Amino acid sequence: MLLSISLILLVGMSMGWICRKIKLPSLLGMLLTGIVLGPYVLNLLDESILGISADLRKIALIIILTRAGLGLDLSGLKKLGRPAIMMCFVPASLELLGMLLLAPGLLGLSVLEAAVLGSVLAAVSPAVVVPRMVKLMDEGYGVKEGIPQLILAGASVDDVYVIVLFSTFVGMMQGEGASVIRFINVPISILLGIAIGLLLGVLLSFYFKKVHMRDTSKVLLILSISFILVVLEDHLTTAITFSALIAIMFIGIGLQKNREVVAKRLSQKYGKLWVAAEVFLFVLVGATVNIGYLGKVGVKALLVIAGALLFRMLGVCICLLKTSLRSGERLFAMMAYTPKATVQAAIGGIPLALGFSCGDTVLTVAVLAIVLTAPLGAFAIDLSYQKLLMQDAQK
Repeated sequence: MLLSISLILLVGMSMGWICRKIKLPSLLGMLLTGIVLGPYVLNLLDESILGISADLRKIALIIILTRAGLGLDLSGLKKLGRPAIMMCFVPASLELLGMLLLAPGLLGLSVLEAAVLGSVLAAVSPAVVVPRMVKLMDEGYGVKEGIPQLILAGASVDDVYVIVLFSTFVGMMQGEGASVIRFINVPISILLGIAIGLLLGVLLSFYFKKVHMRDTSKVLLILSISFILVVLEDHLTTAITFSALIAIMFIGIGLQKNREVVAKRLSQKYGKLWVAAEVFLFVLVGATVNIGYLGKVGVKALLVIAGALLFRMLGVCICLLKTSLRSGERLFAMMAYTPKATVQAAIGGIPLALGFSCGDTVLTVAVLAIVLTAPLGAFAIDLSYQKLLMQDAQK
């Protein structure tokens, strides 16, 4: 395992640095590192680290979501109001609709199989989007208009919604039928996540005021609480649950609202943690990609992915109607809401593991979506934000 960790860090950081030098997103180099080092090419990563890959990727997401919460300015988001809520559901729903219209004809899937494929692809990747929106907030781009806050919040809820859809369609494939309680659980789990996160953030702010401790200890305490929340969500067997990742982000928001100075210091600490976490996240996502499947797909799969993304961008456009955002800002939001990676890597192989006849197709298209949209989406964000968004004067 030690050799694998060394390879992930050394090769991943080197490839990321090379990509930055040639004006490409660093995550592209990290994804390529994972693909090459992973079990489907050179097979240089130890099975023990691949076995805990999902947990390591989740730790990286916890770190960047907490940092996002610690720096999230809700004032711009409040001004947008209705679009902020719509962004959580409308783009994913329209992308799923696009898949239902395109996949049966192009890929020969049934409507239900197309729904399973659509629910795998419909999630935006917080791993790609969140760190970039945090960077925009740090640099002051689009913050006054609420653009990075809008995308950040929407991307976090979008995943909860899509995973519920996926579990529902998989249940229907297995003959269980649609479950109303699962859909009722979507808004409840989001609201519970917000409430739990804010409560913990407020309690921690009072605790830090009363008990003196180093900032490093504070980070370890928050991380431990975050891990417990994730474990609780995973082990809950009740019909009604809560979203741990949303709760984790709102811990940061609660802290920021009550102890802003401490929140800024902790945000810097989390920024340093992210240096290593980012490498692990994208290298391990790359390691899940079986490029052998890519040889089985053709132009039709590309058309399905591109068509579904157009439906998704249309959904973003609909969400932003009647807002004060300029056309360039709307275009940026549409592009920033397209990358796929973490959710597709996590659930793309489930239909195949369950023995569904569409499993091979779902996994193949999911892999292709990661390979295409993660680097292209990141590249579009990195290349366009300084041109399309306004920077706050104070920054």
